[in-house]
Amino acid sequence: MAKYKVTVHTHNIATATTMNNVFIKLVGEKGESKRTWLTSLKGGFYQDTGSREFEVLCPSSLGKLVLIELDKQPLPLFPRDTWFPSKVVVTTPEKGTCQFPIYCWIMDTEVHLFREGTAKRLCDETNHLARYSREKEMKTRTEQYCWDTYKEGFPGSMKADNPLDLPSEIQFSFTKASQFLFTAAPHRSQMITELKLMGYSDKLSSQEHWKEDEFFGYQYLNGCNPMLIRRCSELPANFPVTEDMVKPSLRGSSSLLRELQSGNIFLLDYKNLDGLKANVINKKKQYMAAPLVLLYRTPDDKLIPIAIQLKQKPAKDNPIFLPTDSEYDWLLAKIFVRSADFQEHQLNVHLLRTHLLAEVFAVALLRNIPMVHPLYKLLIPHTRYSLQINLLARAFLIADEGVFTQFAASGGEGMNEILRRSVASLTYSSLCVPEDITARGLESVPNNYYRDDGLKLWDIIYRFVEEVISFYYKSESEDIFDHGGVGGGGGVVMTYGEISPGITPFITHLSRFLSFCPGIPQSFSTVPEVVKFVTVVIFTCSGQHSAVNSGQYDYGGWMPNTPISLQQPPPTTKGQSTESTMLETFPDVGTTAQGMSTMWLLSKQSSDFVALGQYPEEHFNEVPPCTMIQKFQTELKVFSETINTRNSGLPVPYTYMDPAVVEKSVAI
Repeated sequence: MAKYKVTVHTHNIATATTMNNVFIKLVGEKGESKRTWLTSLKGGFYQDTGSREFEVLCPSSLGKLVLIELDKQPLPLFPRDTWFPSKVVVTTPEKGTCQFPIYCWIMDTEVHLFREGTAKRLCDETNHLARYSREKEMKTRTEQYCWDTYKEGFPGSMKADNPLDLPSEIQFSFTKASQFLFTAAPHRSQMITELKLMGYSDKLSSQEHWKEDEFFGYQYLNGCNPMLIRRCSELPANFPVTEDMVKPSLRGSSSLLRELQSGNIFLLDYKNLDGLKANVINKKKQYMAAPLVLLYRTPDDKLIPIAIQLKQKPAKDNPIFLPTDSEYDWLLAKIFVRSADFQEHQLNVHLLRTHLLAEVFAVALLRNIPMVHPLYKLLIPHTRYSLQINLLARAFLIADEGVFTQFAASGGEGMNEILRRSVASLTYSSLCVPEDITARGLESVPNNYYRDDGLKLWDIIYRFVEEVISFYYKSESEDIFDHGGVGGGGGVVMTYGEISPGITPFITHLSRFLSFCPGIPQSFSTVPEVVKFVTVVIFTCSGQHSAVNSGQYDYGGWMPNTPISLQQPPPTTKGQSTESTMLETFPDVGTTAQGMSTMWLLSKQSSDFVALGQYPEEHFNEVPPCTMIQKFQTELKVFSETINTRNSGLPVPYTYMDPAVVEKSVAI
């Protein structure tokens, strides 16, 4: 008689336990066990959060274990409930140990198959039972995860009308859902906003320094939108700044030409906003600008604005504002720039370049890569909650009645056009931090903590990905070149022979739904290409999202620094602006409250936050990748300590790329 010790682990999350009867069958290369009732001493199955041990007896050894079958049935007179097992560990008669990762909700009475957890590529699959399980899994996934188009010209999205339509595995946890609903409740947001307006909170740096030129410039290196600034070696034709205009702002006896040649002049160009129709809020027309801004790196390494043109086309009624103008002329010009930056940041840098891309990555992964594949194990942690948070964003932020649509200057017609323009300008190289920094000429700009921390974090992630991918792919001929058809949208189900569970279908799906993005890989021919792409996915979903999301309340909580909308048109002449003009230009109290409360909500860390490098779900079983994960965690910890040491000496600490506070996925 062969005795198998079965240890069942239930995940440590709310509502994960079950009162139903649970049954297991072990399936090996030489046979299978009987369907065995896992019973406790009380005579029924009650799986506490944690682990329980059971025995499964077989007449003889089953050989190498391939998979297990799990099902649960309700007790008589008891309702059917849900169960979230994390893994099953089986100790064989030969004293070997096999782990079966699960990490999904079992909600029905059907039989569910789970593979032994050793990562396998397509070329590793030789057992017919394993291939059958893989086929069945992918058939189910293509039915569950269907492509949809939110609006024409946008990236592909997950087909679902509300969170309950999503597969249970990707929905918010009970804890996350409860906290999100509470903090997002209108009365809660309004209360918090009113407290902020009355000053019952910590002071924000933006509240103290928003009028200062140095703080204005600093935000374009280390604020919510560090993606727009680029070195300027030649003035744009539509921005006719002269030497005489900026001479007083240039320190010493330097000239504009000399500073351009020395790499000390930088440009902000909000051309994405040009010519757009602004929103109407509470029956009142709103306004936004499409500015051009010159920034100057001073000899003491500060970054300050030296010229602002609020519209793209030069004209008499489109003056170039300067620091030497009157106080409120200059301040109002900067206010219009900061409001323009809110629109550009929220729709392009934040929504498109992190949230919508993360959704394409997630759906393509879930439709095309089985759970046993090393690429799935590597990427699945970085999809956590992304599909539901995007569904909520489409329902409550950018829908016709959404907060952004109703209360942002670019809401309504302008919002869709900005997104289309942003989609048209997105490139693959701009998602690769080292390439993007070089392309924008920011390699040597002092005090650029987004660049410093971003490059370091990219490098740590890249090395980790390189080690893991290289462990499974010893040469370029293995699996990378697997050719297979692509599962179609709308729930089309392909046969196993038509869906290759290698990398090719995954990247084919991505290139199809990111066809607007120049440079996006159409296929892979080398291991380094795979490593680079996987790094892009992980960095976009973790570090980059943190960089452009976490500081929203820090910089936008004080409305004058980042107005969500403006009620007066950009000034067309100089010498007319006063404090009253500025106050009349700011959004009304209701619009301000909506903007502040939304930014507070989107910046708030959930209690079930999981930091980059933490893996509560143990998808990898083998010792080498587990050792690589430990090394990855150590490097992230050391990097976090380095950031904290640096920040202790900074007047405005830069924390958004600190691995300890970087969430591993787009989850808020």
